[in-house]
Order: sequence, then C-alpha cells, then structure tokens
Amino acid sequence: VRMVENGGGLVQPGGSLTLSCKVSGMSISSVSMTWARQAPGKGREWVGFSETDGTTAYGDSLRGRVTISRDNSVNTLYLQINDLKTEDTGLYICAAADDDANAWAGLGTLVIVSS
Repeated sequence: VRMVENGGGLVQPGGSLTLSCKVSGMSISSVSMTWARQAPGKGREWVGFSETDGTTAYGDSLRGRVTISRDNSVNTLYLQINDLKTEDTGLYICAAADDDANAWAGLGTLVIVSS
C-alpha cells in the first residue's frame, strides 16, 4: 500500500488550500481515512476523518474551516482548508485503517502559512 500526499506549499494567511492523498495498493472504499498534522516542534494533531459511509468528523482546531472528502473512483482523499492561519503551518499526513486494525500512512505534505 502506498499513500502519497500532495498540494502543500506556501500560502498567505486567509488563503485556501486543497490537499490530496492518492492511495495505491488497496481500495479506499473499504477503509476509514484520516488527516492529521504536525506543527514544527509539536506532537501530531488529529484533523479529521472520513468513514466508508461518508460520515466525517473534525477536530476542534480546524472545525468550521476544513472539509474532508473522498473520491473512491480515483482512490483519493482530500482536505480543503479555508481561512488559513499561521498556526496551520505543519506537515499534513493522511492515514488509513481497516476493520482488522491494519493501518497505513503517507509521508505528508508541508503547508506553510506566512505573509
């Protein structure tokens, strides 16, 4: 299984960004998908998840500014973040888990929010 995040970069405060996580080696239609992030010098923080039935949930720090979606036809998970703040700077990582407690994660894509 391979998971590759893309879409990170330098963004000005107030801007928007859509990250993608392309998965190969398994079908995402049968697994829960998660986004997490890690700011410089800090621990990993849960951003939100997408369940196989389409249910989504978000962490407190980004709720109201973030949308997680998935396109099972192209085996890709997305994370849209609006009104970006400097504290959103960090490495954004996608992960997957199945019902047998198998788990996978990508290496992440770096988002830098700065003017």
